[in-house]
Amino acid sequence: MTIRRATATATGTAKARTRSWLKPLAGAVLMSTAALMTSALAVKSTESEATTVSHGYSFYGDLDYPADFEHFDYVNPDAPKGGELAIPFIGTLDSMNPYSGKGRAHAFSVYPYESLLSDAAPADKYGQSYCLLCETVEYPEDKSWVIFRMRPEARFSDGTPVTAHDIAFSHNLLLDQGLKSYADFIRRLIPKVEVIDDHTIKFYFADGVSRRSLIEQVGGVPAWSKKWFDETGQKLNENWIEGPPGSGPYVIDEIDLSRRIVLKRNPDYWGKDLPVNQGRHNFDSLRVEIFADDTAAFEAFKAGEYTFRAEGDSKKWASGYDFPKVDSGAVKLEELPNGAPPASSGIVFNLASPELQDRRVREALALAFNFEWSNESLLYGLFDRRASFTQNSPLMAKGVPEGAERAFLESLGDLVPNEMLTEEVYIPPTSDPSRLFDRRNARKAAALLDAAGYTVGDGGMRMSPDGSAFELDFLFSSSSSPTTRGVMENFVDNLENLGVQVNFEVVDTAQYTSRERDRDYDLVVDSYTTFLGTGTGLEQRFGSEAAAFSLFNPAGLASPLVDEIITRSLHAETREEETTIMTALDRALRHEFIMIPLWYNPNHWAAYYDQYEHPAEIPPYSLGYLDFWWYNEDKAKALRDAGALR
Repeated sequence: MTIRRATATATGTAKARTRSWLKPLAGAVLMSTAALMTSALAVKSTESEATTVSHGYSFYGDLDYPADFEHFDYVNPDAPKGGELAIPFIGTLDSMNPYSGKGRAHAFSVYPYESLLSDAAPADKYGQSYCLLCETVEYPEDKSWVIFRMRPEARFSDGTPVTAHDIAFSHNLLLDQGLKSYADFIRRLIPKVEVIDDHTIKFYFADGVSRRSLIEQVGGVPAWSKKWFDETGQKLNENWIEGPPGSGPYVIDEIDLSRRIVLKRNPDYWGKDLPVNQGRHNFDSLRVEIFADDTAAFEAFKAGEYTFRAEGDSKKWASGYDFPKVDSGAVKLEELPNGAPPASSGIVFNLASPELQDRRVREALALAFNFEWSNESLLYGLFDRRASFTQNSPLMAKGVPEGAERAFLESLGDLVPNEMLTEEVYIPPTSDPSRLFDRRNARKAAALLDAAGYTVGDGGMRMSPDGSAFELDFLFSSSSSPTTRGVMENFVDNLENLGVQVNFEVVDTAQYTSRERDRDYDLVVDSYTTFLGTGTGLEQRFGSEAAAFSLFNPAGLASPLVDEIITRSLHAETREEETTIMTALDRALRHEFIMIPLWYNPNHWAAYYDQYEHPAEIPPYSLGYLDFWWYNEDKAKALRDAGALR
């Protein structure tokens, strides 16, 4: 289940505050329907309590788009509709059900499904959600419940209405048959859902828990057709190829999991005129071509078998795009700014592995990774080294904690190690770019391993304290780029030079997915979702309660310190307080040392046949080529006439 972004609301007739709730209102505030449609928020009073009614939700009261907005600022509302955009997928697929926890499904499998709140937009604002299937969202000051009033015109692609019954059914289906980590987490937070009428649904939130992110959570539940599940007998926890009808702008038109998946625009899409959809969903069809490896995929791109490539391989970007179609201008290359913090990717430690329990061991292994040599020798110097879980954002911890952050950490008492207060936050060490094996860092690594009891035995191999060989299993996916594989193989060579035996296992995507879910590895290249604010999803990603089984926590981190910081963040009452606590969370996660940070690209690399256009300014949180780019028929005809495209 996708964790939605944390958000909030404010004003209308209510006075804005920096607190996370609105002041109680004295007396009733009556508001007409017309006024409701033209103000950002309406606050009304029932017999028992004042409530907020809005066209969207933002936790701190900062909805930038008013109720009568016409379109998001970054889109082209006059973008033409038409054409096709085709992309590659590298690896194997065996399902179109990403919710089962079984098999591997493509992202296209979720495209047909919408939710009460739009979860993909706006791409220019953090922490704001706007109504999609709902018309309004209503909640009291303490956010102990939320009511969504739905759009009666909403329809599934089979023509049947989307009702509150479908939303309640979908919510309960996720609890009964969805991922265990999600279900266990949500049950304790959301004890009850009530269908008030066909188009009104109310969710109740548990007492004594943070209400942060809960409105976004229930507002992000995918809407599935109860009728379809009742008639087919299909289970959510089973693989499927043809799933239930969705209510979104695209329907699945073709599925061949060994070759391609095609989405077609639904000509009868009910929501095409909504403000949240203006300038979006511009292509008549979206196609994904499936390849076993990236070499075959790249050759297919050069041949025109697909038309858009979001490049992630620095070697290809630096030296691979020298073919005639680039020279002629048929294929266009662009570097576009990426304003979002990069994914928190790295070589993740399985903290349940006996060999990796000691933090000194993990630090020693990290010293064997020579980013500077890898960047210059294999990555063409195109990347920066990531250090933070919220890199380059205002939440990124720096230096020694000071001011409000230090005061917060001191308030946590003995949970905070003294070195977190007195030493600078962890930054990956630099290495000699002229040689793969950095002797200075190798000496530091050897000293740490010796101190942890992993001493050198016969043959130069490190031995565990119990006398067995120090050996690690490194799981790696065959669908990863050859360049990344080369970097990891060189890292393994450095580990073996330190006396650590490494079984570097390259497996196909299906086996990789299965073993990753079972946490059958010591090391794995993976990532954690970055954060720009707090939310209950942090407990799924970093919390102790779900550490043993959460798919979102590949290290299995279980830290009382991190737990307490997350709990405190969920009760932050101002954005400033939240920023302070989240900076402390970044510092704590870096102290826990759950991964070796890898690299990031500050730009998007886009290679595409020159038949597409995009807004002049790309929003910070999405490149959006499947969302708000569009097709230029005149350019496409010129490419066909020149023989560059079929």
